[in-house]
Amino acid sequence: MKHNYVQFTAEMKSTHTILIPNMLPIHFKLVKRILENDGYHAVLLETTGPHIAETGQKYVHNDTCYPAILVIGQMLDALFSGKYDPHRCALMLFQTGGGCRASNYVSLMRKALENAGMAYVPVIPLSLAGIEKHPGFRNSIPLYHRMAYGVLYGDLMMSLANQVRPYEAEKGAADALCARWTETLVGELARRTIRYGHIKKNYAAIVRDFAAIPREERPDAVRVGIVGEIYVKFSPLGNNGLEKFLASEGAEVVMPGLLDFFNYCVCNGIIDYKLYPKTHSKVKYLLSRIAYRFLLAKQRDLIAAVREEGTFRPMTPFDHTMQLTKDFIGYGTKMGEGWLLTAEMLELCDSGVMNIVCTQPFGCLPNHICGKGMMKPIKEAIPGANIVAIDYDPGTSAVNQENRLKLMLSAAREAEKNKN
Repeated sequence: MKHNYVQFTAEMKSTHTILIPNMLPIHFKLVKRILENDGYHAVLLETTGPHIAETGQKYVHNDTCYPAILVIGQMLDALFSGKYDPHRCALMLFQTGGGCRASNYVSLMRKALENAGMAYVPVIPLSLAGIEKHPGFRNSIPLYHRMAYGVLYGDLMMSLANQVRPYEAEKGAADALCARWTETLVGELARRTIRYGHIKKNYAAIVRDFAAIPREERPDAVRVGIVGEIYVKFSPLGNNGLEKFLASEGAEVVMPGLLDFFNYCVCNGIIDYKLYPKTHSKVKYLLSRIAYRFLLAKQRDLIAAVREEGTFRPMTPFDHTMQLTKDFIGYGTKMGEGWLLTAEMLELCDSGVMNIVCTQPFGCLPNHICGKGMMKPIKEAIPGANIVAIDYDPGTSAVNQENRLKLMLSAAREAEKNKN
């Protein structure tokens, strides 16, 4: 049963503010600006603090996964704050439409709004699956086309910024460069015609600009990969500022990009048909193949731009990441992050990043199986793999999380010392 399905009407486009939860700071700032260029008034919520989870717990059942508690809590906190008129607000949630509990966020959000006395607030699912119809917000191909390039640009800048931050001579230089390029890119993505040749030139220019940032030698810096459930992996609110903490401890953060998750989702459309040809659409299979080849080609161009300049480590091609899982987990394991979570741990080890933090919401069964459950076989197959699983939920102490991370970093530094 759908709770209070209030449509976002055409009139609301000019009168309402769309509140967006923040998951990836670089990517979502681009998405926000792309929406604004399409005539929407959007606000990216960047609030943090324990009161967010406390608000979520008041309106969401405790058995619900931690990301839902945080996202719904952040939305309600904004509506309660007095900064916005709830009667002139809409909420946007990003949905994949899969079997994970995350696909129920829209219904949970509406139930929470009903309990909070704000059932009139529209909730817009941004989903390629076309979960709902909203006259004031069209899931148009041009919009998703621009957002796709926003993801590519975001992955590139996130990767380069992570490789610069621990070594930058002037603190904040990488973040300032991200902000400058975001302004430039949003203006270009607003144009009706997007020339891919120009986008590839932008890739090269972005890499050159990051390479030009003065850096200092940091021989004690260790590389630490982050994998896990998509929200707690990327969101500073979801992982208690994990990236910032690791940086403060002298680590260089390495994170597989958001594009890999999209590749995984598209790839599952191919896998479903191969596993169950009698029950899955061949048309969807063929469309998935086209989309997969398109995304792989775009990723190859990103990788080529990084390799050509020569200063930074490029991303791992997704088809190679996928092959790494061959002897570990089946491709039919696809609930939540599924086999991708195992693949990303293997990808990091394959690229020489042996220290890995596996972030997972407490009680998230897919992540406990494909993340924590796969740590032992990975460690047995790859000597030197230093993997720690960190649970995130409202009752988990941040101090305990940080202590476990410090132990992992201590083991990483000891391993580096013994290697040398």
